[in-house]
Amino acid sequence: MLTGGCQCGAVRHAVAAVPSRVHVCHCTECRAQSSLAFGISGIVPPAAVRLTRGTPRVRSRRTVSGKVLAFAFCTDCGSRGWHRNDPDGPEMLIKGGSLDDPVDLTGASCIWTRSKLPGVVRPPGVKQFPQDYD
Repeated sequence: MLTGGCQCGAVRHAVAAVPSRVHVCHCTECRAQSSLAFGISGIVPPAAVRLTRGTPRVRSRRTVSGKVLAFAFCTDCGSRGWHRNDPDGPEMLIKGGSLDDPVDLTGASCIWTRSKLPGVVRPPGVKQFPQDYD
């Protein structure tokens, strides 16, 4: 069982699944959302995630690839907990920074590498995708 929540603790969640894959996303949207060089997400089935405290706000936006992404965040501190496709699909993305225990990046893939910031170094042998997992 993975547990996590927002930065202020008002929203908490539990995940009853090990992520099927982990990705490091270099898209401009993840960079803006995280205020970092990339975002980290673990992919899990939506049925495995449940709220244990609080109620996040959910908003939607169109992505660069044309999909609609719904994202959940704490209305007090603004931390994101997860992203889902809208309409819902068989997978959702738990934001790595929302988890209590660090995400294991062994075996993680890099996506949207065409947007990678200059100077960001990827370890040798890491699977890389110019866009999503196409």
